[in-house]
Amino acid sequence: MRLPSAALGRRAALALGLAAPRLAAGAGARVLRFVPHADLGVTDPVWSGAYVTRNHALMVYDTLYGMDADYRVQPQMAQGHEVSADGLRWTIRLREGLRFHDGEPVLARDAAASLRRWGARDGFGGALLAAAEEIGALDDRDIGIRLRRPFPLLTYALGKPGSPVCAIMPERLARADPHRPVTEVVGSGPFRFLPAERLAGARVAYERNEAYLPREGGGAGLTAGPKHVQVDRVEWHVLPDPATAAAALRAGEVDWWENPGFDLLPSLARDPRVAVTPPGALGLHGALRFNQLHPPFDDPAVRRALLPAVSPADYVAAVAGDFPGGGRTEVGFFAEGALGASDEGLDVLLGPRDLEGARRALARAGAAGARVVLIAPTDVPILRAQAEVGADLLRRVGFEVDVQALDWATAFGRLARQDPPAQGGWNVVHTWFSGLDMLDPAVHPYLRGNGREGRIGWPVSPRIEALRDAWLEAGSPGERDGLARALQRQAFEDLPYIPIGAVLPRAAHRRGLAGVPPGLPTFWGVRWA
Repeated sequence: MRLPSAALGRRAALALGLAAPRLAAGAGARVLRFVPHADLGVTDPVWSGAYVTRNHALMVYDTLYGMDADYRVQPQMAQGHEVSADGLRWTIRLREGLRFHDGEPVLARDAAASLRRWGARDGFGGALLAAAEEIGALDDRDIGIRLRRPFPLLTYALGKPGSPVCAIMPERLARADPHRPVTEVVGSGPFRFLPAERLAGARVAYERNEAYLPREGGGAGLTAGPKHVQVDRVEWHVLPDPATAAAALRAGEVDWWENPGFDLLPSLARDPRVAVTPPGALGLHGALRFNQLHPPFDDPAVRRALLPAVSPADYVAAVAGDFPGGGRTEVGFFAEGALGASDEGLDVLLGPRDLEGARRALARAGAAGARVVLIAPTDVPILRAQAEVGADLLRRVGFEVDVQALDWATAFGRLARQDPPAQGGWNVVHTWFSGLDMLDPAVHPYLRGNGREGRIGWPVSPRIEALRDAWLEAGSPGERDGLARALQRQAFEDLPYIPIGAVLPRAAHRRGLAGVPPGLPTFWGVRWA
């Protein structure tokens, strides 16, 4: 490994150079150096919904089921399952020979405890727990689930790749309070986490799990199918400055950059040493998210007052510029091409923008001049660009905006606080989530109205909750489609968030690195050609 060039600067030199002692001990090791979109602030796959934690979890942990490239759920750690004729009893059998990284066998009681802990944090998992009478181990390999009512989407819940994933961990860890992060990382996945090498803000390291047993057969892609690891070690190098990351990629000091800015993609694509991947099919979807526990956005009239002024085109342009195929503006509460996607209610975002109308509506709601705290992450380019557009928008419609500029790891902790803004809380944040989390109402983390039990922002909408429950219980695709349309219509009324368009980012990597997936960054199958 070459020493970093002077152009990389002090921070990059620290992040990259610290790997040298480990590499010196293993000459010829196949090392993959990856630049994530943010630092890994939390390692608990259940406690945090951050995508960087999800990406970490998919390396270290395995799941009972996975999702293939056609969005179909396949057994993963599970050998298979049996369901009683009335749909109320499920038996899931584990594959033989599964072991945790500490050498202990993976048992049904570990999986059952992991499922219960995950269900306490995940929306889809919570619906499963509400339908379940008992989840436990029948023996060492068989997990028994007894339901109060049929739950036909059970394997979908356990296999969804959206955050948080249903990661299987040892029972002794899974029995911990789901509302407090577990700091010990013990999974059974294709990579082992190396906590001694973790350096906050600079580096995370993993090594290949020699004892991992890939599943045989099954549809590959996303999180399903055989997971064959073809590198010895993966290092995440946190390089929040785009110019530094681009220089490192060109110089061969890193191998794969998850999320280059759109402004850098043309020059990277012209570099003969670098390849740019196609975008993931579903993209990343922006959200203008409100804290609905505290004024002024606890009032739906105040939230709706912004609708005439919000321009998805401005948000998409701030992130993607004029990059061809860089984004979409006609996006509602479901990903384009998903079952629930429709144009229901979209006209409110796509017509001519009316700032003066928004100011009048804000004045009628009694919030003109109100002070709002906007969280602006500084080290994730998409979030930084969204925050700049949003702060300008809020000022123009009549708010006094206090921009709190924080790195993403710090911002994520701040956003979890339910305190009033004057006591360390917040009012507004711009965020984004994968289209994999917008396939339908079951997996959508932000299309909820369950208050303090839900995700950050904590909106309350009994009608959204009732429509979601009806979708989960619907018996046909046609019925689900109608309910999804009704959900989007209600969402534009209650506004758990405002959709602000979608972008289609690309990754960049060194030529000679094969198997780099578009979209979701998974590390099995990636190899040096």
